[in-house]
Amino acid sequence: MNIKNKKAFTMIELVFVIVVLGILAAVAVPKFAATRTDAQISKARSDVSTIRAAIINERQSRLFRGDSRFITLLDSTANNAVGTALFTGLAPNVMVNTNGAVLTLLQYGVTSSAANGKWIKTGLTQYTFNLTTGGFGNAVFNYCPIVGPGCPLAGTFDCAGAGAAAITCAALTD
Repeated sequence: MNIKNKKAFTMIELVFVIVVLGILAAVAVPKFAATRTDAQISKARSDVSTIRAAIINERQSRLFRGDSRFITLLDSTANNAVGTALFTGLAPNVMVNTNGAVLTLLQYGVTSSAANGKWIKTGLTQYTFNLTTGGFGNAVFNYCPIVGPGCPLAGTFDCAGAGAAAITCAALTD
């Protein structure tokens, strides 16, 4: 048998390639996990900005009609309901003003879910963004249609929290 004509990898070459791939995987996997968390934070920041802009836009529409009040509710979704559209107005995708005109808060609502990186309605005017990776915690946002206890300004959509939730609040609103 002629050894010179044999074309194959030696065991040492294969082991070397496997070790190099293992090292690359050990470096790359944590980077991908951080990238996923960053993407969830970016999406939530965009959601918060869009919701705030929609509240102000709807208020401007009311002011043109002579109504100085903010919208009462951001949607008619039940608490902790999964798979429903949030931030759409008083009915799914429809909001009726005092003159009977149909308005839309967000054309395409945010689908509710209890999963990580998603929004869920947890109270009449309370929404929670779930983010439990990367040292973050769930951020609770409150909508304040009028000034009252816990609502120093009307028309605000803000979050508050302590510990990990405060870190998440800062990441989503700063």
